[in-house]
Amino acid sequence: MRRFTSFEARIDALAHRVLDRLPAHGLAGALVEFVVFGLKQAWACLFGGVLLALIIATHYLWPQNAFLARYDFLFLAALAIQMVMLAAGLEQPSEAKVILIFHVVGTVMELFKTSAGSWVYPEESFFRIAAVPLFSGFMYAAVGSYLARISRIFDMRYTRYPAFWMTLALAAAIYVNFFAHHYTVDVRYGLFAATALLFARTSVHYRVFRFRHRMPLLLGFLLVALFIWFAENIGTWSRAWIYPDQSGGWTPVSISKLGSWYLLMIISFVLVTVVHRPRTPDKAPLENVRAGAGQADAAL
Repeated sequence: MRRFTSFEARIDALAHRVLDRLPAHGLAGALVEFVVFGLKQAWACLFGGVLLALIIATHYLWPQNAFLARYDFLFLAALAIQMVMLAAGLEQPSEAKVILIFHVVGTVMELFKTSAGSWVYPEESFFRIAAVPLFSGFMYAAVGSYLARISRIFDMRYTRYPAFWMTLALAAAIYVNFFAHHYTVDVRYGLFAATALLFARTSVHYRVFRFRHRMPLLLGFLLVALFIWFAENIGTWSRAWIYPDQSGGWTPVSISKLGSWYLLMIISFVLVTVVHRPRTPDKAPLENVRAGAGQADAAL
């Protein structure tokens, strides 16, 4: 797996020419790592960030009687963003495959959930299947795009990662429960427990700028799920879709939805690992961790 696209490699070279002159340790060194971390996160969110910005902008600016429906514009815009990112070298072809997989998986879930009344899309559109506008699949794809891009941009490695078939089985069980709980017992608490048991000892090692850092993978899942929950609040506030209790006016999305996004994160992460298989840290950094190097593994 190439860590950077050709465009990103040019940005990286330019960044090094500036940042290599700055101190590597102390408060200044920590500040450099923090700033680079934020910039890389923003870059990984490129597709989802642009799509969310368009959702907000069209909420305010889209004419009510326009020839092209707002949802149709969002669908065509999402397609255009993808083509531009690929053509400009902002995204790898493997990441586009992940986005396609997520679009299919997400659209199937949307078809079921809207038919069950879990949420609705209040506006009309041409590009739709039943009650689901096709742009909605790209919202799931944005999660896949972020996870795929962050995996390579941060050169993520894993220690004590569970057997691949176990993660596939867990993701499949979570996906089935999203449908089955409407007819049988909701086993999400059992799935939370299974996730904790499976990934309890797993750490993710990621390179920011000069150093590698690490955190428990379960904490990473929770932080990303929280970020998505915030984005969902923005999406429902912009009336891209609404829950039944928001039909009379916007209210914050229930915090209970954070659990749903946490489980969806597991599905998303496992699907990304089908394309970008989890790798272990290089030998030297791993030895430094065992020797008690703390959060920073080693300058690479």
